[in-house]
Amino acid sequence: MIPYGRQTIDEADIAAVVAVLRSDWLTQGPAVPRFEQHLAAYCGAEYGVAASSGTAALHLACRALGLGAGDWLWTSPLSFVASANCARYCGARVDFVDIDPATRTISVAALEDKLHRARRAGRLPKVVVPVHFAGVPCDMPALAALAETFGFRILEDAAHALGSRYGDCAVGACRHSDITVFSFHPVKTLTTGEGGMAVCNDPRLAAAMRKLCSHGITRDPADFNRPAQGDWYYEQQMLGYNYRMTDIQAALGLAQLDRLPAWIERRCELANRYAVLLQSLPLQLPSAPPQTRPAWHIYPIALADSTHRLNVFNYLRQRGIGVNVHYIPIHLQPDYQRFGFGLGDFINAEAYYGGALTLPLYPALTADQQDQVVACLREALL
Repeated sequence: MIPYGRQTIDEADIAAVVAVLRSDWLTQGPAVPRFEQHLAAYCGAEYGVAASSGTAALHLACRALGLGAGDWLWTSPLSFVASANCARYCGARVDFVDIDPATRTISVAALEDKLHRARRAGRLPKVVVPVHFAGVPCDMPALAALAETFGFRILEDAAHALGSRYGDCAVGACRHSDITVFSFHPVKTLTTGEGGMAVCNDPRLAAAMRKLCSHGITRDPADFNRPAQGDWYYEQQMLGYNYRMTDIQAALGLAQLDRLPAWIERRCELANRYAVLLQSLPLQLPSAPPQTRPAWHIYPIALADSTHRLNVFNYLRQRGIGVNVHYIPIHLQPDYQRFGFGLGDFINAEAYYGGALTLPLYPALTADQQDQVVACLREALL
């Protein structure tokens, strides 16, 4: 089976993990802060806060931004459910903004229209979560301009977009947002097994996320409310969580970070090759706006005739091609339909989903394997 995505692990990764296993620290040691510093620097951000998953990092970011009961978070319906669930963990309410059919990222025009209507109704969002789908960057300058006008905070869901760029800016630099969150799940561009990180440029947000990540506890005497009773002293100053990343995971992430530019280059080569090989088939291929460079976490196509999607999917799986579908729109999940969402609410996301198919894409994918994927897809379609 050729999977749609997979991790890349080499002897340097294994050696880095073994070194931690042989050290005095398996968790809360020196590897995590080193990983935070190096990944933040890679993105051009000031601060990084590692977490046990991308979902945990989204939750920490929402809490740090003050999202709570009575507030609204808006996001794209075309994402994994974590992009919306992070609001509900905080007691906030969720709404969605439809996608741009060309980029499959949040539509700036739809967002602006919805913001005007929300202001008249007195229910503007506190946080908007744009999702860089498949690694294609959202129009962050335009979103930042709307945030300035309407007063919301921006939390970038960049689970797909580590290494993506727009203009001269890396996703994660937070030039047009408050916080950016990455995921390090095995199929992502870089992996720590499970894990995530929030990056930002505001020391107050970073400090809040760091404290929330570890039970709401501080061991910094400068932050204490009372005089320290001894070197053992610590204070829980808020209700936090155990969302810590281990040194084992961080060591793997650090080892992989050196190879990230080469992996992104390979992903771009494969995506460009798909675009050439598939151009004559009845498909909508993924595209990116000018002046952007997606890291291409996945390669999602859409069938021109969505009625054949199930047959095409099954045919490819039977031939050993591990295609997948990203994503069932969040508002169509049963748990979200309890809140009144339904079919027809976000037609662009629904239309894309109807024919969506994710083809294999990962750095170790060979040209012969890619040719096999394309040949089987051609057979299924024609």
